[in-house]
Amino acid sequence: MKLIVGLGNPGKEYENTRHNIGFMTIEKCMKKYSFSLNKTKFNGNYGETIINNEKYMFLCPQKYMNLSGEVVSEFVNYFKISIEDILIISDDLDMPTGKVKLKPSGSSGGHNGLKNIELHLGTSNFKRLKIGIANNKLIDTKDYVLGHFSKEEKEVIDISISKALDAIFDFSNMTFDKLMSKYNSGS
Repeated sequence: MKLIVGLGNPGKEYENTRHNIGFMTIEKCMKKYSFSLNKTKFNGNYGETIINNEKYMFLCPQKYMNLSGEVVSEFVNYFKISIEDILIISDDLDMPTGKVKLKPSGSSGGHNGLKNIELHLGTSNFKRLKIGIANNKLIDTKDYVLGHFSKEEKEVIDISISKALDAIFDFSNMTFDKLMSKYNSGS
């Protein structure tokens, strides 16, 4: 089983903010693959579907971003999910808006959600799908990531999320090296 985790902050005030790009990606997955996050466990909303004859579980932790690792580790332990089968979707301040990048492991890069997942899983060797949100040094980082996309940024982000959905589809039917070769070029 594949576990796809979209990172974000729960609550109306955080909907469609830059930091919630993981949640936004899961929402688009639900539309594309006709499932819903109709179950709740360990402070996480989740749903399941079959893609490429493989069971996929999609999870949106309902604790704040900096505590998402608590939710992810509970799911990994309860459902006995291999670290190899986890894909974490997050925003990335260090990439241009809309750039999509898959990584097999790595540091948190200062991302509090990734940092907490690393802490609770006891490893940084989990796969990531990062979507660039750029950075505006004129705005405090916290205010920037919790801000909304401009109309122009939103159009770019929608294209990026479509690309992310394709990568999620292929996650079960190709090696991660091939996945990175296919999706990391160009964007």
